[in-house]
Amino acid sequence: MELLPFHTPPGSDPHALLKPLADALAGEGPAVAPHSDGQQRFDGELPNDEIAAVLSTSGSTGTPKQTMLSVDALAASAMGTAYALQAEGQWLLTLPVHYVAGFQVLVRSLYAGTRPWAMDLSQKFSPETFTEAAGELTDKVRFTSLVPTQLHRLLQDPAPGTIKALQRFNAILLGGAAVTDTLRNEARKHGLKIVRTYGMSETCGGCVYDGVPLEGVELTNDEGRLWISGPVLADGYLGQPELTEEKFPFNSGRRWFRTDDDGTVEDGILTIRGRVDDVIITGGLKVSAVAVASVIEGMDEVREALVLGIAHPEWGTQVAAAVVGSVNPDAVRRHAQQELGPHAAPKIVLTLDALPMLPNGKPDRLAIRALFEQSAH
Repeated sequence: MELLPFHTPPGSDPHALLKPLADALAGEGPAVAPHSDGQQRFDGELPNDEIAAVLSTSGSTGTPKQTMLSVDALAASAMGTAYALQAEGQWLLTLPVHYVAGFQVLVRSLYAGTRPWAMDLSQKFSPETFTEAAGELTDKVRFTSLVPTQLHRLLQDPAPGTIKALQRFNAILLGGAAVTDTLRNEARKHGLKIVRTYGMSETCGGCVYDGVPLEGVELTNDEGRLWISGPVLADGYLGQPELTEEKFPFNSGRRWFRTDDDGTVEDGILTIRGRVDDVIITGGLKVSAVAVASVIEGMDEVREALVLGIAHPEWGTQVAAAVVGSVNPDAVRRHAQQELGPHAAPKIVLTLDALPMLPNGKPDRLAIRALFEQSAH
């Protein structure tokens, strides 16, 4: 099967991908591989003729992988989304199409028979550009997909008409990062129809909506690690058969994807507690990075926080917090210590104007780690 690399640099028209994507989904054209890097290489052969797309993972924690998505998996994801939202409609594209959240806006639109409207992605995301683009939608049923940082900006500093535009959406999918209670409450205050999603490139994007798996998706927990099975799973990684076998093993007659997330499933509802590697062992004690970040974000002066473990010669690993807001680092340490104990108090606290972000709206953990390491020397 042929692969069509499709360059999608900032400022390019994402609608140009619709025709080759439609051909790929219909089995009448090569699989598409949207990418923003003009030097991007796609090494390896597609394993079968059913692959419709190859998407790179975000690379938020390491080297991006090239995920192979089949026609059946993309169709199952699109149909599962329509069933979960109880409607099909017109989508507003706010994210780059070389990432799965943006790409799926095009896929869902094709299956729904609607034409998506795209923001001007050559500019920095702003309430003004979002509101202008939302005003171009024409269907009665409207959807969009945002990351929490985008919604936060829309609610914190709205342009004229922004709140009304948000209220007009039948559903706003919100994924890619944890949704804080503060953001959730602010959205509720304005009557926004928020749907929290969980998923990744390996599951064709969101496969769990508001804690409930999409049709056919199964979840299980093995010693704290979340595993996913179902029709939305990718076929694996292009040119990496060993990694594919490791991450997508067969068990009990089903194919599973081994995530890097710590999650629990109770009464059919998924709760993500963080990443498996978010457990920081410092001085022999375990600290949940997610719990520390949540406590810090509960402070009035804090808008966002991200917590990581950084190597330390004495403690083995030390807790480090990147904080967005006008807050004193010592106050952050005291608050964390009061709520979680002295072992959870961050040894390093960096106050930033904003967290470094990847183009898909996820925090750039590698860049943040580099900032921590610089401050430690």
